[in-house]
Amino acid sequence: MLSVENLPLDALRPRYDRSTLRTRMLHIGFGAFHRAHQAVCSDKLANEHGSDWGYCEVNLNSGELINVLQAQSLLYTVTEMADQRLTTRVIGVVTDAIHAQSAGIDAVIEAMSQPDIAIISMTVTEKGYCHLPATGELNLEHPAIQHDLAHPDTPISLPGVILAAIVRRRKRSLAPFSVMSCDNMPENGHVTRKVIVQLAQQQDAGLATYIQQHLSFPSTMVDRIVPAMTPETFAMLEQKLGTRDPAAVVCEPFFQWVIEDNFVSGRPEWEKAGAEMVADVLPFEEMKLRMLNGSHSFLAYLGYLAGYQHISDCMDDAHYRRAARQLMLAEQAPTLHTPTVDLTAYADSLIARYQNRAIKHRTYQIATDGSQKLPQRWLDSIRWHVQRGSRFDLLALGVAGWIRYVSGRDEQGGAIVINDPLKDELAQRVAKSKEGSARVRALLSIEAIFGHDLNANALFTARVIHFYQQLCTLGAKETVKQLIATY
Repeated sequence: MLSVENLPLDALRPRYDRSTLRTRMLHIGFGAFHRAHQAVCSDKLANEHGSDWGYCEVNLNSGELINVLQAQSLLYTVTEMADQRLTTRVIGVVTDAIHAQSAGIDAVIEAMSQPDIAIISMTVTEKGYCHLPATGELNLEHPAIQHDLAHPDTPISLPGVILAAIVRRRKRSLAPFSVMSCDNMPENGHVTRKVIVQLAQQQDAGLATYIQQHLSFPSTMVDRIVPAMTPETFAMLEQKLGTRDPAAVVCEPFFQWVIEDNFVSGRPEWEKAGAEMVADVLPFEEMKLRMLNGSHSFLAYLGYLAGYQHISDCMDDAHYRRAARQLMLAEQAPTLHTPTVDLTAYADSLIARYQNRAIKHRTYQIATDGSQKLPQRWLDSIRWHVQRGSRFDLLALGVAGWIRYVSGRDEQGGAIVINDPLKDELAQRVAKSKEGSARVRALLSIEAIFGHDLNANALFTARVIHFYQQLCTLGAKETVKQLIATY
C-alpha cells in the first residue's frame, strides 16, 4: 500500500489541512481519468488557494479501487510522464469513498442527500447513461432502466441513482444540486439532463418539472491522455517512487477542462487551477471529440488491425501519422465552429502528444465501446460532408476499420475480444453475414448507431464497402498508405 513517507522528496504532497475539507462534491466513477483529471484540478485548488471542496468517491460496480482508497487513508498518486521525466502528486481531496455493491445503494443515495452536497459529477463512459447514441434519448428497453422503472427505490443505473437522490433531497426540502457529466459526449450536460428527466417522466410528471426548473446540468469538455494501468506500469512506478500504490495513475502533462458556468448551489473556483469557465462548451466539445477522439478511434481500429499496440507505435508509421493529421484538418476541422482556435496548430499539438512514448495508450483500450463512440466522433461529420458533397474518405475508412475490427478476427486470423455494450448484436450480425458488402450492410443497418439516414445513403455505404474490401485484401497498412497518397 502507499507510503507517503517513502516517496521521493520532490513528490508534491498536500500542503492543506485535510481535516478542514468539506464533502461538497460526490463523483460517480472513480476510474483512471477522474483520478488524473478532475481530482487533480481540485487538489491544486486546495493546495494553492485553500479550497475546502472535498470529494466523496463512488463506484457503482467494481469495488477494488474503493477498497484500496479506504486502506490508504483516501490518498493516491498521479504521475505525469513525458519521455523520461516524471512528476508525482499525492491527491488528498478525497474525503469519503463508497462501493455501492458493498455498502448498499441506499448508502450512495444517502451520501448524495447530505446537505453540503452541491455537485454530482460522473465519469462512467458513454454507455453508463443508458441512452441511444444515435438520438441521445433514454433507452427505455435497457435492462438497468427496466429494473429502475420497477424498483425506483433500489436503482442500479446512473440515471436511476441520481433520480433517487433528487427525490430524497426534495422530500427533505434540501437545496438542489448540479449534475455535471465529464464524459466524452457532445453537450454531455444536455444528454444527462434528458435521460434523467425522461426517467422522471415515467414516474411523476411533477418530478420531471421540478428537475427542469431547479437543477442544472453544466456541460464540460475534458482532455488529458490517461492510459489504462498495466502490471508493467505499476512495477515501473514502484521502482521509481519507492512505494506501491494500487490506486496510482499515470498521464501526460497536458490538461484541459472547459466547463459551462451553470451551477445552482455553488462550485469550486476551478479556473484558479487551470480550468476554463465558459458560457458555451459545445464548440470546444466538438473540436475535441472530432479532432482528438475521432483521430484516436481511427488510429485505434486501423492501428490494431496493423499490429500496432499503442498510439505512439502508430506515430512511428509515417502514413498513419499523416492520415491522422489529414483526418483532423481535411475532414473534421471544416465541420467545426471554432473561429478563435488555430485548428492547424491544434492538430499539430495533438500529433506531438500522440508521439509521447512514455504514455502507453493501447489501441485496444481506445477501440472499446465503439457503438457508443462512433456517432459523435465520426458520423455527425460524415453527415456534414454528405450534405455538402465533400470528401470523407478517411472517415469512411475509419468506419470500415471498425467493421473489420468487430468482425472478431485480426489480419493474422487471431480472435479479437470485442468489448462493447452491443457485442451480442454485433456478433449475431457478423455470424449471419458473409465477408464483404453483406457484412458492411448488416452492421450499417444498426439504427442505434447509424440512425435512419446513413444506412440508407448509397454514397456512404459504397465508400465504406470499398474500403472494407481493401482492408480484407490489402490489409490495414497498405490501405492507409494508398489512401493517404491521394491527399
